[in-house]
Amino acid sequence: MSNEEKQLTKEEIKRRKLEAKAEAEMNDLLRERRQKLSDLQAQGKDPFDVYKVERSHTSEKIREDYDELEGKEVSVAGRLMSKRVHGKAGFSDIYDRYGKIQLYIKIDDVGEEKLKEYKTFDIGDFVLIKGKVFKTKTGEITIHITDFQLLAKSLKPLPEKFHGLKDPDLRYRQRYIDLIINQDVRETFLKRTAIIKAIREFLDKRDYLEVETPILSPIAGGAAAKPFVTHHNALDIDMYLRIATELYLKRLIVGGFERVYEIGKNFRNEGIDVRHNPEFTAMELYEAFSDYNDMMELTENLVAYVCEKVNGTTKVTYEETEIDFAPPWRRITMVDAVKEYSGVDFNTIKTDEEARAIAKEKKIELKKKLEDCTKGDILNALYEEYGEKNMIQPTFVYDYPVEISPLTKKKRGNPEFTERFEGFVYGREICNAYSELNDPIVQKDRFLQQLKERELGDDEAYMMDDDFINSLEIGMPPTGGLGIGIDRLIMFLTNASSIRDVILFPTMKPAPQE
Repeated sequence: MSNEEKQLTKEEIKRRKLEAKAEAEMNDLLRERRQKLSDLQAQGKDPFDVYKVERSHTSEKIREDYDELEGKEVSVAGRLMSKRVHGKAGFSDIYDRYGKIQLYIKIDDVGEEKLKEYKTFDIGDFVLIKGKVFKTKTGEITIHITDFQLLAKSLKPLPEKFHGLKDPDLRYRQRYIDLIINQDVRETFLKRTAIIKAIREFLDKRDYLEVETPILSPIAGGAAAKPFVTHHNALDIDMYLRIATELYLKRLIVGGFERVYEIGKNFRNEGIDVRHNPEFTAMELYEAFSDYNDMMELTENLVAYVCEKVNGTTKVTYEETEIDFAPPWRRITMVDAVKEYSGVDFNTIKTDEEARAIAKEKKIELKKKLEDCTKGDILNALYEEYGEKNMIQPTFVYDYPVEISPLTKKKRGNPEFTERFEGFVYGREICNAYSELNDPIVQKDRFLQQLKERELGDDEAYMMDDDFINSLEIGMPPTGGLGIGIDRLIMFLTNASSIRDVILFPTMKPAPQE
């Protein structure tokens, strides 16, 4: 025994032996499956030579139309997920897109050689099944096999208990396995598709026009975020993956498309956590001749419609908390939210110096140096610290400081604020909306101020977009705009604790090479 082995505990030695045994067994399984494939190829039965098959029904149609199909022959195709065949007969299960269907095979119907061949099939193989529909004594709809064909060989075994895998990221890295093994994961992504479809239905019924805008742009605009940078070889210029669709959609309002929306990917070069993925899906819409009050009404009705359409009710349970999306949602100004949850009344604070003293007293974390912060910056920081986490039921927090809302019209009657709101659920932002700024002179001044913010070290501040200013100079009508984080909304409607659970292929650090 080596010195290293002497230092190991009995438990560690046992664990290593079990791992070595499991690895050896896995290698045996891999060799066995490849040998089966070689044997099939030698017999001229290579499953990978199959290009197309005709199936008459899916598992769903058989369940739906059982009374009509009983006793009739059907053909189905799917992945073999269980096999209990001993002696001269047995049962199996295959799964297709719509779920499980049970199979029954008997030597009297297929013959000895075919039964022997069927027994060699492995869990994970794709098969085409022909047979007659019937119900077992327990009432389960089943196909009595008369013939079958192997369509694709699974050369690697599926995990028996997927949640027992040691690598917690494997579900995201190998989503294809996750979808095969975990029915609840399949349901989440089927629901994701239904949610996006319902959003489109809601907007299309209200005469919104769905459009597509560039993903590559010479300017990263429409949001405060770090962009991904790439290089266009033919033009020999750096370009950015879009961080928002806002500025292009507003150009379309200028062009006369009075109601537009886009559902698509945005990209932000930021951290990864349970609420953030660098590549995410957002919906933005713009409506001419409306304001942020209209956007509040539209938002609450849109979310309630989608929730009821997909879940059958406006209520969901998220992490053991019941949330009701039914309109009307609570409405509270940022100033009132800060007053309610921190005790600081910004109606009484008149200067930046007073606000800085409050920030110092409260030890608030700021994005820039205290001496560079304005009253609006500190109000927002206090809200993020004290107010945000308390917004459990759907709530519109509105009237944001002008300093942090460069694309928004000033509040009617109070120029220190803007007509902007964000929607919060369970302490998390799900949407952002404005009465859109359409004055090109003021917009250019706001962009210039943002350039100063960049000089002070804020690399998420807005860039100057001269063409957007030009479009505003052509003339944009009063407009309301709204952006919704689709992934976060889906999290609430599917009770998902991490954004990775609702994105099919989330951004991951590359797996280490073996």
